[in-house]
Amino acid sequence: MFTRIDHVMICVPDLPQGIEQYHKLGFNIYPGGTHPGRGTHNAIAFLQDDYVELLAIRDQAEHQAAGRHGTSDAGLADFIAAGGGIRYIILQSDDLTADVAAMRGRGVDVGDAIEGGRRTPAGQELRWKAAVLGPRNPLPIVFIQHLTPIEERRKQVPIAGNHPNGVYTLERAYIVTRDAEAAAATYAKVLGLPQPPLQRGTVIMSNMAVFQLGPTGLGIAQPYAPGPAADALERRGPGPFQALYRTTSMGAAARWMQEHGMPPLARGVRNTGEHAMLATPADACGAYIGFVGPE
Repeated sequence: MFTRIDHVMICVPDLPQGIEQYHKLGFNIYPGGTHPGRGTHNAIAFLQDDYVELLAIRDQAEHQAAGRHGTSDAGLADFIAAGGGIRYIILQSDDLTADVAAMRGRGVDVGDAIEGGRRTPAGQELRWKAAVLGPRNPLPIVFIQHLTPIEERRKQVPIAGNHPNGVYTLERAYIVTRDAEAAAATYAKVLGLPQPPLQRGTVIMSNMAVFQLGPTGLGIAQPYAPGPAADALERRGPGPFQALYRTTSMGAAARWMQEHGMPPLARGVRNTGEHAMLATPADACGAYIGFVGPE
């Protein structure tokens, strides 16, 4: 079964610059290593049980030679050239082979669970299985089952957690669409979950259907007024646009960003009554990055 959102993949044109920007946002983020045969490399900010991933093309020639059509790498260069940001939301499975079989039983076009991995700068080998949807179900989600235990995966970075912005977990990731009802029905079929009713999002100014995957939510959002979702839809079309992280202190996060030259983040009130802050694509490498928690 799908147990949670594992992470969001934020694609950037230059990895060192992306690392610098997310450090300004208050994340302890470090080079994660290279992907052999794909020409890409990444950076990781590990939270409690999930993480932030920045991905960039390391070697254009190697990436082009890979010709990985039908994988999550297809079209990466074009996506980055168009502004980058959140390209995929990665969902964690506890048995990906079984989940692939179940999706196919529901008529979902999905590839096999294929083993992959990367080597960290310190030489640690990380292994996983991953599966992507086929052309008949072109949704911006990828499925993963980690083969390396989480205790070992936390060791891939010098500091896992204890971020200056107080962030400790992903709360929700959002995908914008022009028709939330129709899109939610498709996601329900793919995920094997009931279709949730629409609720009104007051920060992203959207009607949204939220699929609860363990402690994390996958929100399918349709704008009803100008705001972050409408901006993302106009700028890039349907797709992932925001990740919302829970912090132990929004005040501490705001002070860190101010001390590191960031402009004050926009503030809003969620439909839960909680206050939230939002970094714009200009300040978060093409993504909206939200923070919610106590002052």
